[in-house]
Amino acid sequence: MIDQFINFVIRPPRAEYNPDQYLWEKDFTLAGRAYKRQDLEASMDTNCQCVTLRNARGHALRCSHYMPSPFPEDSPLPCVIYCHGNSGCRADANEAAVILLPSNITVFTLDFSGSGLSDGDYVSLGWHERDDLKVVVSYLRSNKQISRVGLWGRSMGAVTCLLYGAEDPSIAGMVLDSAFSNLYDLMMELVDVYKIRLPKFTIKMAVQYMRRVIEKKAKFDIMDLNCLQVASKTFIPALFGHAKDDKFIQSHHSDVIYNSYAGDKNVIYFDGDHNSSRPQFYYDSVSIFFYNVLHPPQVSSVTCKPEKYYDLGDLKVGAGMDEGLLYEIITGVHSVGTDAASSSSALPIISTTKSVDELLSDIAPVATDSVLDETNAFSGHESLQVQDQPDCQNEECCSYTSSNRESWGRCSSLGGSDEESSADCAAADSGHQKTLKVFATPLRSTTQQKSGPTKEEKKKAPTVPKKPKSEKLEKLEALSRRLRLCILKRVNHRRHRSS
Repeated sequence: MIDQFINFVIRPPRAEYNPDQYLWEKDFTLAGRAYKRQDLEASMDTNCQCVTLRNARGHALRCSHYMPSPFPEDSPLPCVIYCHGNSGCRADANEAAVILLPSNITVFTLDFSGSGLSDGDYVSLGWHERDDLKVVVSYLRSNKQISRVGLWGRSMGAVTCLLYGAEDPSIAGMVLDSAFSNLYDLMMELVDVYKIRLPKFTIKMAVQYMRRVIEKKAKFDIMDLNCLQVASKTFIPALFGHAKDDKFIQSHHSDVIYNSYAGDKNVIYFDGDHNSSRPQFYYDSVSIFFYNVLHPPQVSSVTCKPEKYYDLGDLKVGAGMDEGLLYEIITGVHSVGTDAASSSSALPIISTTKSVDELLSDIAPVATDSVLDETNAFSGHESLQVQDQPDCQNEECCSYTSSNRESWGRCSSLGGSDEESSADCAAADSGHQKTLKVFATPLRSTTQQKSGPTKEEKKKAPTVPKKPKSEKLEKLEALSRRLRLCILKRVNHRRHRSS
């Protein structure tokens, strides 16, 4: 039992992973911009020598740096260093990259010594990890392309940020997710969580024994891991976060640290437990916090004027295309579909912040259903079906953006298979192909007639004068043809190598 607790502290399950499979690709696209992942163990310095960071104990640290591609030469960008938990790895920073890169904030992540693919046999829950963090900060300070530096830590990583922040006041800001106040109190609480029925004096004797063993193996004293001692001496702006139902590190740990913290501070509580995915409003708060403390430059990724910029998502528009006209066409189609639809259907309001992909997804079923219903009223058909021809046989037909990876779990949940990812991609692209086909196919070709009457029946049947089409239907067809000529021949779906 005691050995299990010792391993629980200094040798938790170690994340084993393939960087090319569980990290973002070395070249990827996010929100319409190109980015790259630079692994330090594979990068070259100005002297064409391999760059590898090593801590004071000589352990090589495996690191990755997410940045725009190409990197802007005229203005340096800030960087946030993501610090993972005790069983984590640098794949935990995938979420941070998605959140911060669109704001022109680069993301640096590493496997701490004793974790992931880095050297070392033991973790120290923040004690030695702060030395690893010091090496990374020094490396970034020497890079003229990096301006301000921020820290984002979770669990053990949050403690690491606190311990290092007390020594380096030049850090611009810190996000501290689920930090513990001191290790001794945490260990005593876990005795109750795991319902170990032993007398208190026996437990205290066991903890003292563990203290000597840990100090001998991992070279640190568990009694020194006290964040309250450094919180009162730290003035870096900090955003605290903690899950309300966290049973592993209970939320009162963040309470006591927050109350004794000397710098500008704020705290956010949210639903979930220690390892659950964080809610979107928390990530939004993190993004706003880092934007305010890091002051990233306003580097535009488009050539058009800001007031006429429209988010075109993954649609590849040629140089001669007027993006404003394109958006007006789609908005017109949506408005016509709204007029033609029944009064009982609730339609979303069009927003200039939506991408063309989202607009197509919104207006395709509404416009098509309403027009087909009106066509049925004139032609007398009973059922209509839209032909769907999925064409996602290979990897190059699916656009690779942040929507393909909606959430990234901790390293303990990195066991997703490539087959599952390919299946999700195929399903997503199949739906997109269906949306485009609604506009690419003339309306009369989307109707499927039942077995029609014979020639003799046609002769006998009285001729009924055709009713003229309504103005709404004609307007929608005109807009649809206009949209088809402008866009659909220019759409080119590409996907980078799948991870």
